[in-house]
Amino acid sequence: MEGLASIRSTPIRHSPPRKFILRCFMRSPSSLTMQNLNVRRSRDLALSAASVDPLRVSASAGFDNTLPSKEVLELWRKADAVCFDVDSTVCIDEGIDELAEFCGAGKAVAEWTARAMSGSVPFEEALAARLSLFNPSLAQVCDFLEKKPPRISPGIAELIRKLRAKDTHVYLISGGFRQMINPVASILGIPPENIFANQLLFGNPGEFKGFDVNEPTSRSGGKAKAVQQIRKVWLMGSFFPEINKYKALVMVGDGATDLEARKPGGADLFICYAGVQLREAVAVKADWLVFNFQDLITSLE
Repeated sequence: MEGLASIRSTPIRHSPPRKFILRCFMRSPSSLTMQNLNVRRSRDLALSAASVDPLRVSASAGFDNTLPSKEVLELWRKADAVCFDVDSTVCIDEGIDELAEFCGAGKAVAEWTARAMSGSVPFEEALAARLSLFNPSLAQVCDFLEKKPPRISPGIAELIRKLRAKDTHVYLISGGFRQMINPVASILGIPPENIFANQLLFGNPGEFKGFDVNEPTSRSGGKAKAVQQIRKVWLMGSFFPEINKYKALVMVGDGATDLEARKPGGADLFICYAGVQLREAVAVKADWLVFNFQDLITSLE
């Protein structure tokens, strides 16, 4: 796949997780959705982590943004809001690719994902095309969530703890699906209202009906709109807007849709995380290119 290099990762295997409990299915006249993050993990849920074998020296060759400028470092340190992509950033997998693999259509869907993340096709076109290749049923999604626990990227939990300790607000903004992201948010202590993601729709018998096109993240430019919405809602909800507005908002991710979030009224800074996938067309335009979350953790100290 052109412009795409993989950074090898080796998952740490745990015993199989206990059954997930699915709840809060919301019915509407035309669809059955899993709107309310419907997966609650048991107290001792086995979490698959990943230990990355970074090819940092070779992978970073040719990039001049692997060391932050003074201005970039200052923005990062004073950020009062940080938005993270989920697939290939917070988690080491692309969620839709994993679900497709589980349903028997992994290779074809992964090819579309690479095209979407490199920005070569509109995101909404790639999303619809990928889902149409395997049309996941509600039963398949539930089975997947039970059998495939999330695999969290090394260092992300510590980074989020440090950010929250300094009163930085943390958000998840993803082109993936809430049904698969809610367990990740729960593990990391991120509230549901801080999640911006897509929503799978199902008919009453559980057959796949599509996805909610009203979600901003369902189309190209959607993450930028989500960031703008975060700024607007936080500003409007403040008693003293001019004092309490976000002074610096950072987007961290690996794909073209994450890069799009950096625009006037959106993210002030884009950090490209290439610890899982190095997408060269995106990395070269980042304010800061990192291959390990430890770099971001250390820079806060």
